[in-house]
Amino acid sequence: MTNPNPFRYFRTSREIIQLAVMMYIRFPLSLRNVEDLLHERGIDVSHESVRFWWQRFGLLFAAEIRKKRVERMRSWPQWRWHLDEMFVKINGERHYLWRAVDHEGEVLESFVTKTRDKKAALKFLKKTMRRHGRPHVLVTDQLRSYGAAMKDIGNADKQETGRWMNNRAENSHLPFRRRERAMLRFRRMRSLQMFASVHASVFNHFNSERSLTSRANFKMNRAAALAEWRGLCAA
Repeated sequence: MTNPNPFRYFRTSREIIQLAVMMYIRFPLSLRNVEDLLHERGIDVSHESVRFWWQRFGLLFAAEIRKKRVERMRSWPQWRWHLDEMFVKINGERHYLWRAVDHEGEVLESFVTKTRDKKAALKFLKKTMRRHGRPHVLVTDQLRSYGAAMKDIGNADKQETGRWMNNRAENSHLPFRRRERAMLRFRRMRSLQMFASVHASVFNHFNSERSLTSRANFKMNRAAALAEWRGLCAA
């Protein structure tokens, strides 16, 4: 039995919805910026439609991308993960966004908590390892919550800490920070968790690391990523 078409009740075509969602998630644009860019292409939609589309279809697109990537990643050993947490304010209250990045810069998991203690670190580690498996090395900062959580799951011998060792995780925060500024921060913990998960999958999908490849390979990878994106949730 085939899955029902998720676009069947929408008057707008699937291509326009996918374009609007990609523009909003991938680039540091506001909802009204996306509305204006679509208007220049002759597409008349409101920013509230763009908001509804990314909330409705963003999770579907991210889940399909994540499913394919997890299947490929679990087929070979996980060498090194970089774990770090970043501060995010919601209505003036500080929250913590835990993020796991592999040795190639792929964002594996994003998890929002109100605290930065052992319980939060343990829940984050269990969730990440349940989905992606166990790595050979876990690189973290000096936060003691990581060490306490890894002792509970028997991974204390795989933890590595040191100056500049976790720069890959620190640099991976930058694209999300740019999106956070464009969105004028978040207002609910649930919306932060949803957007962080969707943004991580979309960023992984279009991240071609252009500085490490030739122009020809970059153009080929970019075209392949765009073609795969347009085929998501196809009936």
